Amino acid sequence: MIRRVLPLALLAMLWLPPVIAQEAPTAGQPINVTADSLVIEESKKEATFTGNVVIARPNLTVTANAVVVSYGSGIDDVESFDASGNVRIETPGQVATGDRAVFDPKTQILRLTGNVLVQNSAGTIGGAVLTVDLETNDTVFEAGDGQRVTGVFTPK
Repeated sequence: MIRRVLPLALLAMLWLPPVIAQEAPTAGQPINVTADSLVIEESKKEATFTGNVVIARPNLTVTANAVVVSYGSGIDDVESFDASGNVRIETPGQVATGDRAVFDPKTQILRLTGNVLVQNSAGTIGGAVLTVDLETNDTVFEAGDGQRVTGVFTPK
């Protein structure tokens, strides 16, 4: 396990406003969502986007095979965000990929799991699980069973 604060601003801008606040969007800032289908199950308070899901706003693009958003009093009251299948989170200068990304706005914890790789100009680091506490900016990479956390860093 490696415990280190990394420049993961892209992870701090993952979802719709105001869920992740490091670079919270201003009022009226557009968020574009495209998918092959959208199913809203009001009884479960869930919206499920499937098929080539792309969530984009200025300086951030999230892609995945599926995204499930659980909400409270309305669709803009996001309680959790769960992206799965070929997850890619991209901002200028940084890309993070994995099999699944789960964000809990109450705890401000983001977990990216399954073949995690973060790439930026400083290098790359990978592991089985990446957990980011967006309130403290603490970042923890964990290795999977029989694996190790790996990194390649480029000195400037």
